[in-house]
Amino acid sequence: MSLWKNFWGHLGTILHHKKLVRHYLFRAGLYKQGIMHDWSKYSPVEFFAGVKYYQGGVKSPNHKEKLTKGYSSAWLHHKGRNKHHYEYWIDFTDQPDKGLQGMKMPDRYIVEMFCDRIAASKNYNRNTYDDAFPLRYYEKHQSHYVMHPHTKELLEKLLHMLADEGEKAAFHYIRSELDLKHSPKY
Repeated sequence: MSLWKNFWGHLGTILHHKKLVRHYLFRAGLYKQGIMHDWSKYSPVEFFAGVKYYQGGVKSPNHKEKLTKGYSSAWLHHKGRNKHHYEYWIDFTDQPDKGLQGMKMPDRYIVEMFCDRIAASKNYNRNTYDDAFPLRYYEKHQSHYVMHPHTKELLEKLLHMLADEGEKAAFHYIRSELDLKHSPKY
């Protein structure tokens, strides 16, 4: 692919993803997060790597960058600036012998992570997506996730609700049962 095709393709993928996430975050009542979601993707380290390693919108450029370089500078930058990624919340415990662990994420960011997973699944699987897709992806990769028990429990609850009962039920639960207005923003 030419650099220009990669540029426009990657930009289109980002814009489509952000549009989907914004739609879901607005449904959840998280309007500011819906507008600000993934702004770091426009930073030079993330955007230019996305253009260079663009794969036609069928797979994340971060994957190809990792295969090529052994790590993804774009991903390291992204997860360190976006609180909706559980990796942002990994830290040393107060007991050094226990090493790293997942810290408790505020519910507003767990909901954003849930919305992000739906959008990414729809973005990269446009023709094969169904409401169980985000759960299947999560279950396929969960063995290496380092998450706080509360984060894991709420994310899994939302993913199962989406798969079993659909979007309407999942977002009804989010709006009626979670107190996102008082969820810390940090």
